[in-house]
Amino acid sequence: MEPLKFLSDADVQAMHEATLQVLNEAGVFWTHKPSLEILQGAGCAVRDNRVFFPPDLVVDCIAKANKRPVIRGRNGQVNELGNGALYFHNLGGARDVYDAGSNTRRAATAQDCADAVRLLDALPNCNTVTPFFTPPDVSNEMMSLRMYRHALSNTVKPVQGPGIQFGHEARFAVELAAVVGTPANELTLSLSPVSPLTMHDIAAEAIMEMAKYGVIHANLPCPTGGATSPMTITGSLMQQSAETLAPLVLAQLINPGCGVVYCGRLGMLEPRTGLIWGGVELGLSSAATVQLGHFYGFSVNVYGFSTNAHTLDAQNAFERGLNAAIPALAGADELSGIGEMEAGVMGSFAQMVLDNELAGSIQRLRKGLSADAEHLAVNIILDVMNGSRNFLGQKHTMKHLRGGEMALTKLAERNSWDAWDEKLNRKQMADYAVEESERILREHVVPPLDLAQEAELDKILAAAEKEMGRG
Repeated sequence: MEPLKFLSDADVQAMHEATLQVLNEAGVFWTHKPSLEILQGAGCAVRDNRVFFPPDLVVDCIAKANKRPVIRGRNGQVNELGNGALYFHNLGGARDVYDAGSNTRRAATAQDCADAVRLLDALPNCNTVTPFFTPPDVSNEMMSLRMYRHALSNTVKPVQGPGIQFGHEARFAVELAAVVGTPANELTLSLSPVSPLTMHDIAAEAIMEMAKYGVIHANLPCPTGGATSPMTITGSLMQQSAETLAPLVLAQLINPGCGVVYCGRLGMLEPRTGLIWGGVELGLSSAATVQLGHFYGFSVNVYGFSTNAHTLDAQNAFERGLNAAIPALAGADELSGIGEMEAGVMGSFAQMVLDNELAGSIQRLRKGLSADAEHLAVNIILDVMNGSRNFLGQKHTMKHLRGGEMALTKLAERNSWDAWDEKLNRKQMADYAVEESERILREHVVPPLDLAQEAELDKILAAAEKEMGRG
């Protein structure tokens, strides 16, 4: 089906022109001398600790980027972003675990880090795995590398590296990826510029390292509307786009043609609490980000399963359902957030299972409807009306039941009140999700890496720790 538009073509053009104006006239706070030399050599002006980007340079660098990057798992699974398919991946970097069985929260453990990746490996609608929980008692300089290293052992699916901050993380992530056969140009790493429009020295160095190795850039600006960007959604999205394109220019100057995924993580300020708002505005922001990214020709990754909720309650379902469906209908290439709760601070194993079901329904939603002869089924109706058999006995019925006409969920309650009340002990969807997550973690076995690969991954991680003075 055709993507829904939440902005007119004129609106998107106006946002593009405003983005170029902001980059050219407001500029970006930037003090990293090696990268500034590259930018100045390409025609950027630098003054007052800000770099100002000529519009022609920005447009030229957008044109050079590889906009349809490919990522691949060690099982051979290939995700080609921008090919018209919708891919899903999980939240990355949650601190806490929500235990749905006991309705409690706790800090994540090292075992949770491994179990989350192994569970995601088993969920058919999770196409790409990002290291989910942050391991405890790990230094900030080593956090991303540890998360990535242990993810590689616990899934055969394509792995997106976690968000990075430092240049050394890009270099060692490339070495880790090579152990499982992933070349640098199929490795995605993300980095979040500081809003508003600030590129710290360590971030600029990391962009240079990613470009040097040809890593796919999935930069994640995270402005908060009303706090670190304008209160208006389109104003914040335009600033977010500028924060996306500025590091893209540097990367394309260093390595023209390196891969880019256009991302956005705009959150709107909840004025009553000061936290990020997970309401329908988030879905609208994601949909508009998709339109703007597609205007440039990029594949686009945005929030999908996002909520402020703390439990598996009505708010949770309400917010994540809207925030997944809206950008999906707008034509998103990749939706993030499987398992996410509390605006990314917390995650849940049961939530991952629920989101796998939701992702299946979202895929069905995107398929839309067909009114061709096969689907209109006039001949089938004539056969039934002429007494041949009922609809249940038709091969046509079984064909389309198996062929995806319905998104058959395993978890939703479809029984009568009596059956639900008497036989099923009033279990709800969340109860089934808890049971399913526990079953998967008991039974699912990930094909292991060989011992030499495990040893090499540990060796690389030890070298990184030694370099950072942590070994």
